[in-house]
Amino acid sequence: MKKLFSTLALSLTCIASAHAGVVVIGNTGTTDISKGDAKKAFLGKGSSYVVYELDEGNATRSEFHGAVTGKSDAQLKAYWSKQVFTGKGNPPATVSDAAAMKAAVASDANAIGYIDEADLDSSVKVIFKP
Repeated sequence: MKKLFSTLALSLTCIASAHAGVVVIGNTGTTDISKGDAKKAFLGKGSSYVVYELDEGNATRSEFHGAVTGKSDAQLKAYWSKQVFTGKGNPPATVSDAAAMKAAVASDANAIGYIDEADLDSSVKVIFKP
């Protein structure tokens, strides 16, 4: 019986910590993009995409930028502060959660964003997986 409870507890721990990983999403008609294109888009460097970010402090946002742009939360904030100060650009619009991200991306053929793979549904398409 003790072994059964240990196995059950371990299984629940694994389920609770299951993290599928972050994916870049686009409208269902969007074509796949490369890591370089995703990096340029999310840093506002000559991309035709309408980019959406999750709010600051979101763990998926931190994971995404660590994997794609190579910037920490602090580095990203400093980057956009400099861009705004020098007149070179403005940070992307933000949304509060995965549901809002999917709604924003699904409603615009040129929009891209990112969510945890576990939040995917048929309203959006994975266009890049870091």
